[in-house]
Amino acid sequence: MNVALASLPAEPGQANEDFAAAAAGAAVLLDGAGVAGADTGCTHGIAWFSSTLGGLLLSTITAHPGRPLAECLADSIRVVRSLHEDSCDLSYRASPTSTVVAVRADAGALEYLVLGDSTLLLADQEGKTTAITDQRLDEVGKRLRGPVDALATGSPEHAAALAEYRDSLTGLRNRPGGFWIAGPDPQAAEHALTGSVPLDTLASVTLLSDGATRLVDTFELATWQEALNVVNASGAAELVDRVREAEAIDPRGRRWPRGKAQDDATVLHWVS
Repeated sequence: MNVALASLPAEPGQANEDFAAAAAGAAVLLDGAGVAGADTGCTHGIAWFSSTLGGLLLSTITAHPGRPLAECLADSIRVVRSLHEDSCDLSYRASPTSTVVAVRADAGALEYLVLGDSTLLLADQEGKTTAITDQRLDEVGKRLRGPVDALATGSPEHAAALAEYRDSLTGLRNRPGGFWIAGPDPQAAEHALTGSVPLDTLASVTLLSDGATRLVDTFELATWQEALNVVNASGAAELVDRVREAEAIDPRGRRWPRGKAQDDATVLHWVS
């Protein structure tokens, strides 16, 4: 198992709310989220939440190889909740949340779990790529974000529209007809996308936060195969650099409307 990892915060000097880590036969990637400009109700912050949950999840899935990944995630959410429910307001609607991608190799299969809009990219031995992404957040977002996309990223008007959009989005979080994401409630784990793939069919496994997938799903400057080719040829950091280059030529979001001019971007690439 050979792993390459690259991660950059949205801006130099800012906290990186992404978290990724690997152990023997397992890996996790989380992308922390809150509500822009809003108090989270948590004294620890979003980066603490994603890194604490990610570390616990990786420990749990490696320590208990026979337990389903969704159960491991639910248990990890419960533990994180117990760590700060006495000091933080976890009923607050802007309480920290996180996407989750987790994989574990065992008994000849790769088990996977995807919750939220981070992506698992599987490449098979024949060169075919399969991207597994939880689309529910994007589907809900498309219904709400028209006013945001009509404005220049970074403008006061955009910031106001974005705050309203995110407030509306938060109201649909972890509800039927909305979307599901890791937060204070362990029941969200029951709604994750899960499955397994025979290990001997895979050439590589790549976990990406949505800040790293922009080159494909937002900017449409590459296919999944082309993005994977960049990682294979030049490393995980090169893919993040190419995302940054694209963001730099459209800082106000006119060509590619988006909530943030730049976002935390993380790539974890695993070659067996």
